Amino acid sequence: MKNHRLKVVALSAMLSTGAFIGAAHAVDVDDVLKAGADKVAAAKASQDRVSKIAQQTYDLLQQFKVVNKQIEGLRIYNAQLDRQIQNQNQAMADLQESIENATVMERQIIPLTQKMLDALDQFVALDVPFKQQSRKEAIQSVRDNMDSSRFSSAEKFRQVLELYDIEGQYSQTIEEYDDMLAIDGQDRQVTFFRVGRIALTYQTPDQDITGAWNSETKQWEKVDSGKFRTAVNKGIKIAKKQAAIDILTLPIVAPEAAQ
Repeated sequence: MKNHRLKVVALSAMLSTGAFIGAAHAVDVDDVLKAGADKVAAAKASQDRVSKIAQQTYDLLQQFKVVNKQIEGLRIYNAQLDRQIQNQNQAMADLQESIENATVMERQIIPLTQKMLDALDQFVALDVPFKQQSRKEAIQSVRDNMDSSRFSSAEKFRQVLELYDIEGQYSQTIEEYDDMLAIDGQDRQVTFFRVGRIALTYQTPDQDITGAWNSETKQWEKVDSGKFRTAVNKGIKIAKKQAAIDILTLPIVAPEAAQ
């Protein structure tokens, strides 16, 4: 009986010890699991920080690339601006030189136009006397403009050149016009017929008198009405576009060989 009790006590002790050991073991497992969970959480937090830093690093790299491209673009743009500024400076220098040259030329234009007008005035006075009054009036009109501030030097020069152009065209055209002419001391209405500057003739309305300018004697002379009357009359009609162009026999002084 005593032994049996001892066995029961021993068994009870063993059970108590096993329960204690099991409880202690359970406590250690919880600690280990908690520690493991903490490590996992710490690792996750660390990984999140690493991922965040990696993303920030990537974003910074992309920003750096963008900024680097902008810097390169600015370098190219600044280089282009430098070339444009150099070209503009050269253009301003050329413009300043042109202005200085224009000022010098403007001072020379007025004296030149005056000389050209004087020469043209003298030429008209010595030329075949067709429309002398209107030609002289045109010259005088331009001469009056020389002293006017309403016209620039370039415009004054253009007007003189226009007169020269008109005078030049007279050498290549034919025309007829009516005017008064002193014949035998009496002013009479006549029709003039001009062929360039080589022939200037006239005829009275009744075709009774036909005459021509003699470039040698510088005088008006009557010509043979029977020989030249029909030719001059036909020339007048041609100039009026009332007849077809034809060969005409006109009173022209033949040029002489230069001595």
